[in-house]
Amino acid sequence: MRTWYRSLDFLSIFFWCALVVFGLAAIYSTTNGPASEFLAASVRRNFDRQLVWFGVSFLGLAIALLLPVRFFQQMALPIYVLTLLLLIAALLFGREINGAKSWLMVGSMQLQVSELAKVGTVLGVAHLISIRRPKTMGLRFALLIVAVIMLPAVLIVMQNDTGTALVFFGLIPIALYWSGLALDLLMIMIAPAVAGYLAIVYEPGAWAFAALFTLFMYFRTRDRNLTWISGFFTVGTVLVASLALTRFLQPHQVARILSFTDPGAEQFRLNEGFQQVQSMAAIGSGGWTGKGFMQGTQTQGVFVSEQSTDFVFSVIGEEMGFIGSLIVILLFAGLMVRMIQLGSRMKHPFGIMVASGAVGIYLIHIFINIGMATAILPVIGIPLPFLSYGGSALLANTALLAIVLSLYMRRNDFSIYGY
Repeated sequence: MRTWYRSLDFLSIFFWCALVVFGLAAIYSTTNGPASEFLAASVRRNFDRQLVWFGVSFLGLAIALLLPVRFFQQMALPIYVLTLLLLIAALLFGREINGAKSWLMVGSMQLQVSELAKVGTVLGVAHLISIRRPKTMGLRFALLIVAVIMLPAVLIVMQNDTGTALVFFGLIPIALYWSGLALDLLMIMIAPAVAGYLAIVYEPGAWAFAALFTLFMYFRTRDRNLTWISGFFTVGTVLVASLALTRFLQPHQVARILSFTDPGAEQFRLNEGFQQVQSMAAIGSGGWTGKGFMQGTQTQGVFVSEQSTDFVFSVIGEEMGFIGSLIVILLFAGLMVRMIQLGSRMKHPFGIMVASGAVGIYLIHIFINIGMATAILPVIGIPLPFLSYGGSALLANTALLAIVLSLYMRRNDFSIYGY
């Protein structure tokens, strides 16, 4: 018992609890304050449901801490396959909410299986990386890793939940890095995403980036093939993005993509950009210390839609101010740094990949969600881990943390099983 007590990382649990408490406070404010009179009865129960899911997540964390290393290693692929089957079941028999057919009914509970698929995918990739042999470390193995990640992502896209699918796409470079893929190839994979973003924000900058990146890869590698590939991917991305915005997409689709670049512009502020304008107004009006709990005018006036889910950060910014927002960001940073430290101390590819995958998923969510709330990125429906309302997301994110903590507690057991 003494060894177990010393091996448990209480600092990570503190970060987790603190973030959940911030989320519960924000959800309570939006559903039980003056704003409640504008909400449907089902929405007013969000705080109670989230509190129940917190209890379920805590119980799941406690159970995970009791499981041995061998359990997670042997069950990684079965859990991955199970999540794929759940995604298919949701696609065929699931319930559609907000346009996405991602929900399965389990009794009276709604389960968003795309959130659970993140856990299964991280475990599946970690298992493959941990059993690799020297002959499997080439391009074929990298493509296998990509296929394992892309399969659930494609199923989620078919459910019309593109925002969640983007999280899986973001997991690809993280997994490939830990699979041993060369850094040059990783940069080539990431560069198109940068070029595409710049093509939306400032097209001349995108063309400049494509040219400079291609030259950088030439002088770095002196490899003509890699140079051509670099140019093809970056220039091709800018060209496709430009053609899509000017010729192929419908006007309303273009407006939704471009609105985040200037949501307050006359053509956006009353339609596509309205939500981000109100979110920025809420965050900006909070000042240093905020307007006070349940005192935010934007929050309590329900000017920001989805403010207990995708735009929960605007509630924190308005009612808790810059200091409250900074504390939340520091808690996230502390948790992710701590998980990276725990992963590195395991010194085993399975544990390292699980920790890295969990941190990667958290980071993608945080970057996109806060980017939406501050109009750095377009609105694509990504929740803020541990803070946004959503039982399935809270359970899945807690499961990732719990698995990392459990593996770290028994890090000396890895070598026993011959992996």
